[in-house]
Amino acid sequence: MRRASIDIGSNSILLLIAQLGPDFEILANEANVTGLGRGLDETGLFSNEAMNESLDTFKQYSEICKKFNVETSEVIVTATEASRVAKNAQEFYSKIKSLFGFNVKIISGEGEAYYSSMGVLLDRNIREKEITIMDIGGASTEIIKVDVINKRILNSFSMPIGVVRITNWRSRGIDREEINKVFEVFEDRINDLKTSQLFCVAGTMTSVGNIYKNNTDFVEAEIQGLQFPIGELKNMYDKYHSWTPELFLSHFPFLGKRSQTISAGFELAISVMDKLNVESIYISTYGLRYGTLFSGGVSDDYLC
Repeated sequence: MRRASIDIGSNSILLLIAQLGPDFEILANEANVTGLGRGLDETGLFSNEAMNESLDTFKQYSEICKKFNVETSEVIVTATEASRVAKNAQEFYSKIKSLFGFNVKIISGEGEAYYSSMGVLLDRNIREKEITIMDIGGASTEIIKVDVINKRILNSFSMPIGVVRITNWRSRGIDREEINKVFEVFEDRINDLKTSQLFCVAGTMTSVGNIYKNNTDFVEAEIQGLQFPIGELKNMYDKYHSWTPELFLSHFPFLGKRSQTISAGFELAISVMDKLNVESIYISTYGLRYGTLFSGGVSDDYLC
């Protein structure tokens, strides 16, 4: 059986096409940074620039689906935090359906946590009975405690803080103030999920993993299952926190447009991990699009 999924985040849009069966085979695995969450807190709207870049991405993805004989109407397409906030999200997704046939479903924070967790649990090397997952996005960050054996979420919450939001706050000189406000609101929830090892999923932390490996290209095979102590992450932050996007891009070309937000990603990751008392990091390249793909769709319970 061939199946495809798309994850529309606040920073990037990801496509996964795979052949399911005894031998799981990835046929296409694409990522484009379109920054739908840019300026969203100020305007409450997707910008024209971000929407145009996203339309170009969906055109590209529709052509890839056609190449692999996947009907766009059958692709499982989910949208997360930025789409929950943007007042023009439904109008924009109606346009995408009209132009390309993709049926976009905006899911709740609970749905995002569930399907991201189900994606991470596809990793057969996980031996722990319970794990805690961090999913850093453009506009939100999910923290999820999972029962690995029974594939069940034990506790989770979503904070309205992500790399695009922090980058926007930085441009106004209020990033630390706003980060601290969020942590104050979620202090009790964070305390409930403290953990020595944190499983990290999504584009920011997989990019951090590639930077850790000093890769100029994104090498997924080297990142899936990568583990290192938090001290290494703090050393990286000390080295890179003053780098400009241009400097990041010159040393790590794979970042592309993510070079605009990766510094905020380092800041957010360390801030969250310090609150959680994390000692070691486990990088997973699986996530939401893997979870929805293997689930075969999205439950109505998780729709906004």
